[in-house]
Amino acid sequence: MADQKEPKPGPGASPGEVTALLLAWSAGDKEALQKLIPLVYSDLRKRAEGYLRKERSGHTLQPTALVNEAYLKLVDQKSVRWQNRAHFHAVAARAMREVLVDYARRRQAEKRGGAQTRISLDEAGPMAMPRSLDLLSLDMALARLATLDERQSKLVELRVFGGLTIDEAAHAMGISAATVSREWRHAEAWLHREMAGLTP
Repeated sequence: MADQKEPKPGPGASPGEVTALLLAWSAGDKEALQKLIPLVYSDLRKRAEGYLRKERSGHTLQPTALVNEAYLKLVDQKSVRWQNRAHFHAVAARAMREVLVDYARRRQAEKRGGAQTRISLDEAGPMAMPRSLDLLSLDMALARLATLDERQSKLVELRVFGGLTIDEAAHAMGISAATVSREWRHAEAWLHREMAGLTP
């Protein structure tokens, strides 16, 4: 898959450096984790900023808080055997999804069923999706999609919550960019139909 683009590491990191540190961390080297964080933090923050830009106004979660909470989930992944940077970004996307969904649930509980946390998918891809989606409904729809097509559900998670491009998602999933583009179109169409009655 030489034509696929890996998610870029932070400034100063060589292509294999993050992977080497992930493997060392996975093998129990705690110092590797301390070296890893500065290399991936700026990229995770950029992705968090990109995601939060899609949020509707009134969202109070800041990119730094999102990255920090996702980071805490990442370092708690004791059972994960890290493979490479692409694997890391896939797990990071899942961590960000969990943080954002937990945040949306707390806000909904505080408001006693009031306004829901809504996100815009305008920037996520070229197909016509609803202009905004309730985050909790999207999470439930993705769980349903995973029972039908786990790969498509993972792809949406990577692109929407991880901020990966088509090429980056292709690398993370170990498939061609053409396959990712096709699967992305199918997943978007399915979500559009699934959530048509749940969004304005």
